[in-house]
Amino acid sequence: MQPHTSIEIRDTPASVTADWLTQALRRAGHDATVADFEAQNVGTGQVGQNVRFRLRYASGEGPASVVGKFASEDPTSRQTGIALQNYLKEVRFYQVLKPTLDVRTPEPLLAEIDPATHAFVILMEDLAPAEQGDQIRGCSVDEAALAVVEAGRLHGPRWNDAALADIDWLGPADPAESAANVKALWDGVCEPFLARYAGRLTDEEVALVRALGARFDRYVGHREGPRTVTHGDYRLDNMLFGGPAPLAVVDWQSPSLGVGTADVAYFLGTALDPALRAAEERSLVREYLAVLRSYGIDDYDEDACWRDYRRAAFAGLVMAVIASMIVGQTERGDEMFMTMARRSAAMARDLDALALLG
Repeated sequence: MQPHTSIEIRDTPASVTADWLTQALRRAGHDATVADFEAQNVGTGQVGQNVRFRLRYASGEGPASVVGKFASEDPTSRQTGIALQNYLKEVRFYQVLKPTLDVRTPEPLLAEIDPATHAFVILMEDLAPAEQGDQIRGCSVDEAALAVVEAGRLHGPRWNDAALADIDWLGPADPAESAANVKALWDGVCEPFLARYAGRLTDEEVALVRALGARFDRYVGHREGPRTVTHGDYRLDNMLFGGPAPLAVVDWQSPSLGVGTADVAYFLGTALDPALRAAEERSLVREYLAVLRSYGIDDYDEDACWRDYRRAAFAGLVMAVIASMIVGQTERGDEMFMTMARRSAAMARDLDALALLG
């Protein structure tokens, strides 16, 4: 992004005009004037919405299209995005963290937010013809390997970087209080989740959810392991395959200071068919570790990495339980959360993850 110049925040797709797009493009270094444009929704976001703007120019040259990101039009999802600081975190990610990382993401032309109201807009590179991953369909081992490599490129550059602790929006000021808040949220939604999806989960899966709940303070309060920048929602729906890059990662609404293997476990546990994941996960975790080695990280051995990976096996299940109950309910959302819950539960059982919680 270019040095800051004042530009009004247009926080809904309907408020975008040709003049505003011209200002945004010029701010990003494109000497062009937009004559008009066409807008089309893209993606399947739960908390945000993405719109592709196909541009026609009156003068100069610029990109044929750009993608704008805005808050969800669903009131429940929008309020969740504000309450969890999702919108603030994504803007700050592009402003502050992206330049220090190697993970492939869309290049931002504009990322602005009003911290008082959380009105925001992000205008970014359009990676068409890249295709969004499908959380319900899942992916191949080759696609999973691309995601594992990008996870290493995300985590490696800021591995155990003490300066990350000074970024207030990246981690809670009081980790114990934050853990208690997450546990309270889990406690509040767990039984309603089981009631809503009764009949769609097996008795074994329901028992695992309750067993995790009985140990949830130990799960969420765990503080061991090397810390780095994590994505927080590292799953197929937030990845674009093909186009200018083999894989690009999007939807940076939940970055945090955490253990990198949580992203890897969350991804593999929710993206791969359980039998395929069980057969391939050891080699994929080794591939992730090899990327970390390329950043000079040689004090994190395979046993430690595997232990942290096993411990994070519940990540997809936790996301399915909590997120499904705090965003607007849709038919696709229900199917996605059920798929994530089932796959993640199978992973936790296969890896005996409960044993690590005591």
